[in-house]
Amino acid sequence: MERKNAWLSYDAKQKKALTTLGEEYRKFLSLGKTERECVDLAVEEAQKAGYISLEEARAKGKLKAGDKVYATIMGKSMALFTIGKEPLEKGMNILGAHIDSPRLDLKQNPLYEDTDQVLLDTHYYGGIKKYQWVALPLALHGVVAKKDGSVVKVCIGEDPADPVVGITDLLPHLAGNQMNKPAGKIVEGEDLNVLIGSEKVAEDKPKKAGEDSKASVLKNIKDILKEQYNIEEEDFISAEIEVVPAGPARDFGLDRSMIMGYGHDDRICAYTSLVAMLNVKKPQRTSCCLLVDKEEIGSVGATGMHSLFFENTVAEIMALCGEGSDLALRRALAASRMLSSDVSAAFDPNYPGVNEKKNTAYMGRGLVFNKYTGSRGKGGSNDCSAEYMAYVRRVMDEAGVFWQTAELGKVDEGGGGTIAYIAGNYGMNVVDAGIAVLSMHAPWELASKADIYEAVKGYEAFLKAE
Repeated sequence: MERKNAWLSYDAKQKKALTTLGEEYRKFLSLGKTERECVDLAVEEAQKAGYISLEEARAKGKLKAGDKVYATIMGKSMALFTIGKEPLEKGMNILGAHIDSPRLDLKQNPLYEDTDQVLLDTHYYGGIKKYQWVALPLALHGVVAKKDGSVVKVCIGEDPADPVVGITDLLPHLAGNQMNKPAGKIVEGEDLNVLIGSEKVAEDKPKKAGEDSKASVLKNIKDILKEQYNIEEEDFISAEIEVVPAGPARDFGLDRSMIMGYGHDDRICAYTSLVAMLNVKKPQRTSCCLLVDKEEIGSVGATGMHSLFFENTVAEIMALCGEGSDLALRRALAASRMLSSDVSAAFDPNYPGVNEKKNTAYMGRGLVFNKYTGSRGKGGSNDCSAEYMAYVRRVMDEAGVFWQTAELGKVDEGGGGTIAYIAGNYGMNVVDAGIAVLSMHAPWELASKADIYEAVKGYEAFLKAE
């Protein structure tokens, strides 16, 4: 039952293709550090591949086999469709991944000065080890929506000429009490304050001779925000600014076999799903790539998987294909098949005790199938059927894809969830299928280039399957 390592099978041509794919993914990961940035990049690639927006499709009035269309919502989630030869009522082949990642978000009233330093208050997003986010170069990404309707894009800390920001930490010499705390308390959430300035400037001229002028660091920072970024302090109320690790994704290892970057979870599955989607030209069944937001905090809100965005978009696509009834929509969703593309935890020899070796994922052994996720008694799990597992085994084996099965740690260690159970509510067959990652949810995560290559092969095979 032990799965083979994919690296042993590659010839020179495959290694070249694998390297090229890795380079393209590194660019995507470096540029797409927020869900908005990922959607912008995906729309750009989709348009190059001949996809039209849902609005353009409405103007045309109808869709037919071979047509390619995409829809977005609030710039944070996206669905792409290639219309198949079969009616949609017979179901779709769907790749679903999420494009949000653990991070720090600025609070709505974040800016303050304390003892000649200006800082930004944050609230962490998703599951993080808070102590990992101190003493790192950090960048600010996002948007500021102004009252006049304009939107200012923010990206500070990525250009080599940019300054970076960060969260300070205690020196070891004074950290005796801190080091005696449990790991979850070493750094508290309210202490994740981002330092952004320390230069003090005069706020006004002295009113009388010999009188000191009033001075502050905050005035200087406010002036910089206004002059360089057209942002007033009050604009933070209607801003979405994310604090993320600064710098590009990098090749990792002396053999360059891995990629280190921020946001592998789950942009590595989103990117490979998107590539597979763009590669499949004329599927028998309608193919779909669904990239959603908010998975890290429960898939909630208008842009999460729990919203009606996907269902509403499918209804519109079906209407444009001449299949407009609500009953046909229900049948289409129930008859669909989905790979919930999300990362799995790779076995780490530094921490072997949390895994059961026969049922864990290994780097370099290909696409990972998790029949069930959840935690402690499969709580919150999709747990796909045996028949569907048999189906995906056949599809992968016939396509020559390296794949493996896993669960997320030992039974009583913990676990995790994905969007699989939400799609399963429609009655469709769903299984989790993703890429094994080391240091998951850390500011910098690791993944194997071989697994990225095998994921694209596996996702393509799934979309082409009848």
